[in-house]
Amino acid sequence: MPFAPPPSDPPALVRPAATIPCEAATRARLLAPPMPGDDEVRLTCSLRLAPGDRVLKRIVIEGAAASNLTLDCAGASLGRPGEEAHLGAYTIAIRSGPPSRPGEGWDRPSGIRIRDCTIFGHVRIWGMAENGQGPLLRESSHSPGHTARAQAAAPTDVTITGTTIVGAGPIPLYLGPGTTRVTLRDSRLAGRSVSTALYLDAESAENRIEDTLIETETARELVAVDGSAKNRITGNRFTLHGQGGVRLYRNCGEGGTVRHQPPSDNVITGNTFVTRGFFQAAPIVVNSRNGWRFTCGEDAGYPFGSSLDNADNGTGNIVSPNAVE
Repeated sequence: MPFAPPPSDPPALVRPAATIPCEAATRARLLAPPMPGDDEVRLTCSLRLAPGDRVLKRIVIEGAAASNLTLDCAGASLGRPGEEAHLGAYTIAIRSGPPSRPGEGWDRPSGIRIRDCTIFGHVRIWGMAENGQGPLLRESSHSPGHTARAQAAAPTDVTITGTTIVGAGPIPLYLGPGTTRVTLRDSRLAGRSVSTALYLDAESAENRIEDTLIETETARELVAVDGSAKNRITGNRFTLHGQGGVRLYRNCGEGGTVRHQPPSDNVITGNTFVTRGFFQAAPIVVNSRNGWRFTCGEDAGYPFGSSLDNADNGTGNIVSPNAVE
């Protein structure tokens, strides 16, 4: 059955706002050692930590009740340094809640501010699905208007500044399908990843990666722009370890999800790519896949998006000037 158009957001005056500082008990619970059944804390209030604080519990920022929340680490660390991370155990999860009744919109957070943190592990932001293969996302993708629905469901207006994310296996910063208006600025992506340092997933848009050092040791390119549009990746310094810097493409078919939006109208300029070793992949490649994947037939049968055409089809991208050292 085709999806109905996404309902409009409620008026700004009735949106919950997490601008009130957290009570002392919330801070104490966050700083307490994790215990079985008590290894995460959901924040719906603004919190300022102290430089010597170490938070080992996971932080969950979920739904409109967390909107306008500020997490100011003031130099504190989050996560477990030196330990292998696991995909489902995010150091910070920023996510939407599903509709409470049929026909209602997703319960998404907005206006989140995270600053001056050292994060060990990974940060993930998502709405309908954690990645491009979630069942609700897949169902939505089988009807026209999917991009708008995915964006209406996902978190928006998240700013991360002055923060280092040290990866330990999973992708350090993952922007899930439909995520919009995330800014990463004056920060650093380090550590190691079995995939990329930063992933912009299908139907996401209008995100900004600015003045950031991206030096994660990765198994593939540092930044994947996968069916993501209208992003600005500017003024960053990439350290390449034999892999590429930025790849723009659109996954085709994977998990049976139709990808609607091509990787178009992105601005990737003013960046510096530092190369190491004798064999280096190209710093930036637009339309890097164009259907060369075994999964391309998994979304067959729909007259739109990657089901109709497996090519990446990215247009309007600006990818110069950039410097290579």
